[in-house]
Amino acid sequence: MNTFFIALITLLSTSLFAQEIQWMSMDEALAAQEKNPKKIFMDVYTDWCGPCKMLDRQTFKNPDVAAYVSKHFYAVKFNAEGTDTFTYQGNTFSNPNHVAGRRGRNAQHQFATALKVQGYPSMVFFDEKANLIFPITGFHNVKQLEVFLKLMGTDDYKKVSSQKMFDEYQKDFVSTFKG
Repeated sequence: MNTFFIALITLLSTSLFAQEIQWMSMDEALAAQEKNPKKIFMDVYTDWCGPCKMLDRQTFKNPDVAAYVSKHFYAVKFNAEGTDTFTYQGNTFSNPNHVAGRRGRNAQHQFATALKVQGYPSMVFFDEKANLIFPITGFHNVKQLEVFLKLMGTDDYKKVSSQKMFDEYQKDFVSTFKG
């Protein structure tokens, strides 16, 4: 009987853990892509951004979002005002103007600038070869993000070449995520 409960608790805790997004750095995602090509989903945030924290609490904690992201993407958490240094497509990116210990806004990371990030949060999609597909800006709830995740995860984005086509895609989209 005790063995059954231990096994049940282990199973439940494992399945709960599996429903968390396993974030990695850009370097880790690029290295993983070389071994097993998969798209990259990047959450571009800052420490002071309220909507970024809402996205973490309300959207990324959703089990359907976490499971879909984990299956179809390498998930990168990128602080747009952080100090990471990495090489992407032959260019090294860092944040030389970052002021350590500064509260509130800080200098924008060179990579966020290169991605033309204009607001936070932003979510950026890259293909299996780490080429930029496109960013989306702002807080998205579970249902709103589901549209973009599935557009990317199924490669339907390759068939959508105009705002009108995206509007049609969105109108015909059938949500399956709870939340």
